[in-house]
Amino acid sequence: MAARVVLAMSGGVDSSASAVLLKRQGYDVLGLFMRTGTHTEEPDHRRENKKGCCSAIDAGDARRVADRLDIPFYALDFEAEFNQIIDYFADEYLKGRTPNPCVVCNNWLKFGQLWKFGQQLGADFIATGHYAQVLKGADGRNELHKGVDPDKDQSYVLHGIKREVLDHLIFPVGGYLKPQIRAIAAEAGLQSVATKPDSVEICFVPSGNHVDVVRRRRPEMQKAGVVVESDGTVLGEHDGIDRFTIGQRKGLGVGGGGKKRFVLEIVSDTNTVVVGEEVELLANGLVASRINWLTEPPTELRAVTAKIRYRHAGSPATVVATPEGGADVTFAEPQAAVTPGQAVTFYDGPRVLGGGWIEAAVR
Repeated sequence: MAARVVLAMSGGVDSSASAVLLKRQGYDVLGLFMRTGTHTEEPDHRRENKKGCCSAIDAGDARRVADRLDIPFYALDFEAEFNQIIDYFADEYLKGRTPNPCVVCNNWLKFGQLWKFGQQLGADFIATGHYAQVLKGADGRNELHKGVDPDKDQSYVLHGIKREVLDHLIFPVGGYLKPQIRAIAAEAGLQSVATKPDSVEICFVPSGNHVDVVRRRRPEMQKAGVVVESDGTVLGEHDGIDRFTIGQRKGLGVGGGGKKRFVLEIVSDTNTVVVGEEVELLANGLVASRINWLTEPPTELRAVTAKIRYRHAGSPATVVATPEGGADVTFAEPQAAVTPGQAVTFYDGPRVLGGGWIEAAVR
């Protein structure tokens, strides 16, 4: 009897090609589309400018792929759970932090609720179209590794996967390059998704303007404040700290005065945005919380590569676990724009050791 796999199908090329690959490998595949209700956040977007995921259009694409491949297909309502993610997104900005909803969605939904659903259906595995790999380590235990395609690797946003779930997880596209995945979809007769654009925006912010979402969710929380230099000199006013993130240079709303200024700190208690020179962005390390370790937590300094945002190349660093479930990180070279609210992921070569949430930069 073939092993059963529940595959998260988003209607994109990656999850569609994953279905093709799983079928080729002889699995009993069940497709699952997660309805999130994101259309209620952006009611006017159209297909030609839609590059998020999880819309009604995407649901239709996923169902057509499942029909083409003769895969049983389920569409489940996760709107209530997803609303919690949007609330988290808005609340983080209003705390002066920069949220990472894709990490939260993976932790709560795709590798939380998806596995629960899979267990209800007697599934042996769950699968998604992420560019990452689950590989056997020298000790025989499963490990999370980077995807083969360096331009598409998504392991940074997957550090929150629980160790026990790794034994039941498949990333079918992780061993391929993106052009190969598009070719696999096309060869399977899935031309409509083979050329579909990648999802590049946050799915509930397809316009790219996160402030609209924050202010629609939390209109009562908007408060004006001031923009100040690092020495306290007031440069101007702003209409809300949700417009700012650490490292931001454009759109500060203050005169340049002949020099470039960057956001250094956001103080939510006073709605103050502190700006300064680029060199002031550099940090020697960071303090992180809520670490999910995919190996034994290091009780002594361990050499790692620390990645502090999705497009960050990663920096040589040392990390040590703290008793309250966090970690202290020291960079080999100072890093710019260490941003509270973003994720930090730790690597040993291509292997993901774990990760958590940045609470503060250490300067």
